[in-house]
Amino acid sequence: MNITKPKLIRWIISYVFLIAMTMVTIVPFLWSVSTSLKGQNEAIFSMPPKLIPVNLTFENYMTVWNSLPIPLYMWNSVILSFFGVLLPLIFCSLAAFPLARMNFRGKQLIFIIIIATMMIPGEVTMIPIYLILNKLGLLGGFAGVILPGAVSAFGIFLMRQAFVGIPKELEESAVIDGAGVLRIWASIMFPMVKPMLATLGILSFIGAWNNFLWPYLVIENEKLYPLTIGLYKLKGTFVTNTRLVAAGAMIALLPILVVFVLFQKYFIQGAYSSAVKG
Repeated sequence: MNITKPKLIRWIISYVFLIAMTMVTIVPFLWSVSTSLKGQNEAIFSMPPKLIPVNLTFENYMTVWNSLPIPLYMWNSVILSFFGVLLPLIFCSLAAFPLARMNFRGKQLIFIIIIATMMIPGEVTMIPIYLILNKLGLLGGFAGVILPGAVSAFGIFLMRQAFVGIPKELEESAVIDGAGVLRIWASIMFPMVKPMLATLGILSFIGAWNNFLWPYLVIENEKLYPLTIGLYKLKGTFVTNTRLVAAGAMIALLPILVVFVLFQKYFIQGAYSSAVKG
């Protein structure tokens, strides 16, 4: 394999840039892990930063676990994340199916309007959504957190990109066999876009698990707090124990890492197929 000098230089520059970006991204994570494992007498803001603890300890994790009802908060986060993944997968794919596979007047205009809503900051829509939920009597519980995130313009876009790439012949064969629209969507289209479903599922899970501001505004009962709001109690009024905050952050991050490791194969496939079709 012959590699020309300009191509080799481009490769070296690319890898140096990627390594530098990786270091910028991973150093804060490593610092948090290191801080969560340091004892009370060990400096955490030293310069240069010391990422390897001198006296490694899990005392901070035990303190967080014993100080807060972590299992309850995690269970609440699991409930919110479960519906935060399930509903977008169903509703986004249902909305994307006609935009990708059906012909009707105004289809492109509707799609453009849906994509245009992605430019509206989420903070702009918080007050109207809050007022609507208040009128419906859905504030104070899980329903007020779950329903506003049940569908998203980005999810519709992803699923439309996936459905567009499916051969038309499969759909025509199903129509000849007498399959209806919902049957085609559920039995043919849905199973064929597993990589994109995994991509949307992972992104939805991360968003639902890390969601803080909206549950903080909607949920009133402390027993319904998700993990993100529960860990907020670690922040003191005047003094904040950074070691405990770092330990709590690592506890909250662990499920995300597990989900990503389990589904990273489908996530990469979905991202790649979307880039090729786009």
